[in-house]
Amino acid sequence: MSAKDLTQASAAELSSLYRSKSASPVEALSAILARAEKVNPRINALTLVDAEAALAAARESEARWRRGEPLSPLDGVPVSIKELVRTKGWPHTMASLLTDKSAATEDAPAVARLREAGAVVYAQNTSPEYGFKGVTDSPLHGITRNPWNLDLTPGGSSGGSGAAVAAGLGPLAVGTDGGGSVRIPSAFTGLVGLKATYGRVPAWPPSMHGDLSNTGPMTRTTLDCALMLNEMSRPDPRDPFPAPPADTDYTADLDRGVKGLRIGLVMKFGDVFLDPEVEGLVTAAAKTFEDLGARVEPIAPPPQSADAGRVFVAHWFSALQRLLQIYPAEKHDQFDPMLLQNARVGEAYPVQTLVDAMVARREMSTAWNLVFTDYDLVISPTLNVLPFPVGRAFPDGPDGRPNPAWSNTALFNLTRHPAITTPAGLGASGLPVGVQIVAAHYRDDLALRASAALEAAQARTFPALPA
Repeated sequence: MSAKDLTQASAAELSSLYRSKSASPVEALSAILARAEKVNPRINALTLVDAEAALAAARESEARWRRGEPLSPLDGVPVSIKELVRTKGWPHTMASLLTDKSAATEDAPAVARLREAGAVVYAQNTSPEYGFKGVTDSPLHGITRNPWNLDLTPGGSSGGSGAAVAAGLGPLAVGTDGGGSVRIPSAFTGLVGLKATYGRVPAWPPSMHGDLSNTGPMTRTTLDCALMLNEMSRPDPRDPFPAPPADTDYTADLDRGVKGLRIGLVMKFGDVFLDPEVEGLVTAAAKTFEDLGARVEPIAPPPQSADAGRVFVAHWFSALQRLLQIYPAEKHDQFDPMLLQNARVGEAYPVQTLVDAMVARREMSTAWNLVFTDYDLVISPTLNVLPFPVGRAFPDGPDGRPNPAWSNTALFNLTRHPAITTPAGLGASGLPVGVQIVAAHYRDDLALRASAALEAAQARTFPALPA
């Protein structure tokens, strides 16, 4: 294969090429490294490229494939890691000017499991400071851009991961998701991104956002997403709140389809603006599920969900205020100004506000559990809007005021249900739109299965960003 073809291959395709000796891990990594040199200066998705160590790992993988002893289907596949996820030998920057920039001495569980599977950890991805917002720019690294249109944001906070995979800088990336931060950039860049059931992917060090935060895969295909989850979900004793162990091969039932499944369609969570292009493509995705044999019907979200925005913000801002204690006051002017503002709001919350938010969150989770006694899946737009210009924290609504666009994703961080975004297609603007698929707790396999069914019914494309 040509170097260009190797940069466009999925992880599963690379594995097949390695097995047939049509390509090698060294060739694949070399092609991606060469593309990164040309493309990354334009999109700013990678904070560092660890070429020497990655090439050494690729050579070791190449030797295993020659012996017919790969460690897993991901052996020799290049992967990049969001800078909020600790990676041995790299600075754990949190995208902040204030953090210690010395090299980390341990891998986070997701990184450790991928290395054990033979994946080649080659680069670090950009994030906003402490992952606090749904776009990707930071005082440390500047603005990250969307490969579909360089004037637009890839979303966030795992925007560097999304931009890298969409641009052909490796087929796999690890992101984190505290309010949609895997699903937002995956939707904005045309990828598959999974926030698994809380605790399914072990995490360490614990996020300041507690059980809102998840670590998840970002990929070009559902099969690759399942392959990553197989490895990333293996237990790690450092995770303080793990999900019950599950000996599950998430690739096993991907081709079972959706025939006979009951799917609830929620087009809008509350009185929010919904872009007509988004609505049209999600409606078409719902029709595709019907054509594949599922029973799809519009449903109203539980009334407890109406308060999700306020409940989420109370959790989020009160967690951010910890930064004001971690760093001395004389350094607070080095924070992203919006982060500092949010932290100060959190610092001022009365106790009653936080207690009320915790109670509301429990009631919301129970209400959605009951929804999943009647429906196997719930689908919705991942985001109500299309990618918007860089340099803004939110898109503008029809009234010209900032429009909070993350309500569909943050809801399921509160309830801890598994939620995957998968492409619904390209709008008339030529920009990608995602459909969110949500399942009951511990039914990550079912969400993946529905994503695979929709994917198989579509012709998917990726940005033609020239190198």
